[in-house]
Amino acid sequence: MFLNKIRLKSVAIAVITAFTISLTPLAPVSAALVGNDQMASEQQVMSDRAFVKTFMERGDVQKKFEELGVSPDEAKQRVDALNDAEVAQLAEEIKSSPAGQGVLTALIGAGVLIFLVLLITDMLGFTSVFGFTNKGSANPS
Repeated sequence: MFLNKIRLKSVAIAVITAFTISLTPLAPVSAALVGNDQMASEQQVMSDRAFVKTFMERGDVQKKFEELGVSPDEAKQRVDALNDAEVAQLAEEIKSSPAGQGVLTALIGAGVLIFLVLLITDMLGFTSVFGFTNKGSANPS
């Protein structure tokens, strides 16, 4: 009976010690208030990283990487190595780059630009391309 009390006491001490050690934090813990702007910026960074990774997973982008001699896995590793500001800048460049600008759109834009230049020079009297404009003083007739 005496031996059972000693065993019970040593088991209880071991359990209490293990429980106390499990509650003791290994690293110092600090609690502080987090502002809305800090949370918003962290969420924006995570959103930008997800956007860039999604963009890089597209087939046409991976094909372009291969054409340039960069493996898609290496490009992903390079993006993972970027800091938050660089990822934000890259995401902004991707978002602001023109999409779907084909040959037809470029030709229409060039035609409109040429028309406007000829119209303005015709109204100033430097050219005589259009008959519906009033000629300026540079070409009296």
